[in-house]
Amino acid sequence: MLTVEVRDAIAWVTLDRAEKLNAMPRSFYNELRDTAAGLAADDAVRVVIVHGAGKCFSVGGDIDDFGNIPGGVAARREYMREALNGFRAWDELPKPVIAAVHGHALGGGCELTMVCDIVVADETARFGTPEAGVGLVPGPGMVRGLAHVNLHWMKYMVLTGLPLSAEEARLAGLVNVVTPAGEHLAEAGRLAGIVASRSPLATSVGKGILGKGAWETQSQVAESIALLQVGEDFAEGIAAFKERRAPEF
Repeated sequence: MLTVEVRDAIAWVTLDRAEKLNAMPRSFYNELRDTAAGLAADDAVRVVIVHGAGKCFSVGGDIDDFGNIPGGVAARREYMREALNGFRAWDELPKPVIAAVHGHALGGGCELTMVCDIVVADETARFGTPEAGVGLVPGPGMVRGLAHVNLHWMKYMVLTGLPLSAEEARLAGLVNVVTPAGEHLAEAGRLAGIVASRSPLATSVGKGILGKGAWETQSQVAESIALLQVGEDFAEGIAAFKERRAPEF
């Protein structure tokens, strides 16, 4: 699902599943981890830009793929560990990462921006964590969201599931720069060029210090969401989503 092209010390990483609006299947999280490891080891790369192909950044987890996860708490716990470890590897990549966002950045898509260092969004971008609508809470969002968003905004996102416009996301702290439609990649490239011109050792050390201690709640979040995924609300939420009706919790 991820393609990588390196140009002038910048790795352009594309979420490349446009036909599914860049929905994330289970295999994506290990791919995210492995891609982070490859980028960390590549001396030609000083900065990373991640963006979505097609109409949007990403609509988040692939609902259809949930049916392929075995039942039971243990299997769901392992799934959540894979997901959280993938996002954590991206967060701890020792090179600055810029997200360039257009269209929907929902669920896992929104959470992926939370583990990037700088976020550029064009005016079409919409950020949201709608997991409560299917009986869940946003895993990486619960771990990393408060590093960027104040408590009231984070509660608003988690409890209502309503999306934020690009400008609202900037006010909330999720976004650094809002551009006119279609100009997010150019602005991300401009910022990446500036970052690439700085000391790579200094940017790596600075990023590491600022991110220290960020994943202390990872085990608790994995366990809690595993329990939610074997509950009645999750089953009803997924059924309602597939049947295109309102859930009855």
